Amino acid sequence: MSPSKTLVVSLNPAIDCEWEVERIQWEEKNNILRERRWAGGKGSNVARWLRHLGATAELLVPLGGDTGKELAQHLAAAKVRTRVVPLNEPTRVNVIVTSREGGQMRFNPLGPTISATEWRHIIEAVKTCHASTVIFSGALPRGVPMHAYARLIEVVRKLGAEPILDCDGPAFAAAVGAQPVLVKPNEHELERWWGKRIRTRREWFAAVSKLSEMTGGWVIVSRGSQGALIWDSQSRSGFSARAPKIKIRNTVGAGDALLSAIVRRKQMNSDPEEWLRWGVATGTAAASCEGGALAKVDAIRKLARQIRVTPFP
Repeated sequence: MSPSKTLVVSLNPAIDCEWEVERIQWEEKNNILRERRWAGGKGSNVARWLRHLGATAELLVPLGGDTGKELAQHLAAAKVRTRVVPLNEPTRVNVIVTSREGGQMRFNPLGPTISATEWRHIIEAVKTCHASTVIFSGALPRGVPMHAYARLIEVVRKLGAEPILDCDGPAFAAAVGAQPVLVKPNEHELERWWGKRIRTRREWFAAVSKLSEMTGGWVIVSRGSQGALIWDSQSRSGFSARAPKIKIRNTVGAGDALLSAIVRRKQMNSDPEEWLRWGVATGTAAASCEGGALAKVDAIRKLARQIRVTPFP
C-alpha cells in the first residue's frame, strides 16, 4: 500500500457537455452559442483536482462505447492516471445548459447498466488498489446492488485503507453503516438522509452529530455560497466557514473541488481548521471558473487567507 496514494472510484462516470445560450427560452428554439466537452462526473472532478493540488491519485472507472473512449481521451489529456474496467454499454453524456443571462440547467442520463460479471471485475480492481485513501464518489450505476458502496468500503478497510464517501440517496444511507472515515453530503443530500428540512443551527448540529455517530468519523457538509461545516462526534470537534463573495460562473464540480482540497490537507497532516479553510477556498475558486477548468493554486491560496474559520456549533 502506497502511504500517500489516493484511489478515486467513480462507478457512473460521464462526459460533461456544456451548451452555452443567450437565455433559456421555453417552447422556443435555443441557439447554442458554444459547446464544450470534458471529463465529468464527481469522481473525474475529484481526481483532476487532487492531481492539481499535488496529490498522487488514480481514477478507477468503468467505461464503454465510443463515449467511454472519448472520456478516456479527456482524462489522458488532463494527465489523470486511470484504470478502466471495460463495459458493454456506452458511457453517459451529461448536458449542462448555461445561460449568459445567468443560471444553469442540468440533464443527467441514468447511464449504462452494469452486468454481474462487470460488477465482479470492479470489486477485483478495488482489491488491488494499493492506496492509503479510497474515495467513493458519485451515483451508483444501474445493475449494481444498493449496498455497493458498503461492500466496497468493507473491501478497502480489510486492505488497511481509509474509505471516504461522497454520494446521495439510498446508496448513501446504505453505506453509512459501513463507517467511512469521512462523508461529504451537501446540505440537500444531508436533508434527504435526515428526512426533513434543516433550518436552525441546532438542527444542523443534530443532523451532523447523528451522522458522525453512525460513521464514527468526520462529516463535511458543503453549503454552496454559504461555505461549509465539519464535525466529528468522537473528538467533539467542529468548525464552520463562510465562502468569500465572488462572481459565480459555474457551480458544477465545486463540491468535488472542496472535497479534494480537504482530503489533500488531511494527507498533509494539517489541522481540521485548515482542511475546511482550503476546502472552502478551493470550492469557491472552482465556482469562479468555467466548467471543467481548474483554478490556479495561487488564487486558491489567496482566497484561503480571506476565510475565517469559527467553532461549530
